[in-house]
Amino acid sequence: MKLSIRSGIGAAVVIALFAVAGAATARADEITVRAVGFIPKNHPVMAEANTWVNLINEKLKGKFHINYVGGPEVIGRYEQGNAIRNGVIDMLFATTADFQDQLPEVSATTLSKLSPTQERKSGFYDLMVKALERMNARYIGRVEYGGFYLWVKKKPEKLADLKGLKMRTGSLYDKFMRKLGMAPVNINAPETYTALEQGTVDGLGWPVFGVKRLGWARQVKYVIDLPFYEASNVVALMNLDKWKALPPDVQKTIIDVTTEYEPKMVAYFKGEEDKEWAGLKGLVTRVKFSPAENKQYLDDAYEVEWDAIAKRVSPDLLAKLRKTTGN
Repeated sequence: MKLSIRSGIGAAVVIALFAVAGAATARADEITVRAVGFIPKNHPVMAEANTWVNLINEKLKGKFHINYVGGPEVIGRYEQGNAIRNGVIDMLFATTADFQDQLPEVSATTLSKLSPTQERKSGFYDLMVKALERMNARYIGRVEYGGFYLWVKKKPEKLADLKGLKMRTGSLYDKFMRKLGMAPVNINAPETYTALEQGTVDGLGWPVFGVKRLGWARQVKYVIDLPFYEASNVVALMNLDKWKALPPDVQKTIIDVTTEYEPKMVAYFKGEEDKEWAGLKGLVTRVKFSPAENKQYLDDAYEVEWDAIAKRVSPDLLAKLRKTTGN
């Protein structure tokens, strides 16, 4: 009996050792990449970036793993473009506004009037894949959706009341703000509350997500209720060299998972928008202008960007960008 017990123990130990060795081999074979975002990973805007990471990690368990390490506290937002280009970081959740100086056509991500699914069919997705290759990045897909707004401390009765206001920006709204006579001030999202509190800025451009949670609603009391750039511009990118080194089946799975995920991501943000507005009731007043000024406001938001793109791309590419984004 003792011999049997010892043999059983010995066999169990051997099996356990093989199991550990097998697990170690699986871990050793698993490709791990580091991801960083342009704002903190726990910000409401990044909710679905976290969902996407979890979906990819679950689907490719044992083969590929994304380690989403954080946001600008890991590497500064305006250093992230070079970091993804040079392979310092493997994956990036970025706003395309940060690359518009180098790649003017990526501004069209913001101006699109199509859903991510429609963009994949229209040819726009492929245009963005090609464009971002110039900064040594692989465009994977969208991870955020929702319109942007201008939030201010004092109530504007007409468009002229916006002139001279100092507004927090993050590259995206610069041209539109200048068109309105505002003065854009580049400030990282985590520093926005202090800038509002100290009077460095009179307002900001931002979606509805996080305005209450981050305390900004204690400072801004009015929002111009005319959403613009509703396609948003937050995308998932991977260093192109790292992407090309992935096995083809892993590449295919990442794209397939993203394609299936995007409509659900859009639905999530549409639902969250309603919740965010409900939470802001009584804290922030939604305002508009006259019908004519409302139209001018929205026309300016889009045309100022299309005009800027037109100055830097060929007429042929401009036509393709407009057509494939539903403009």
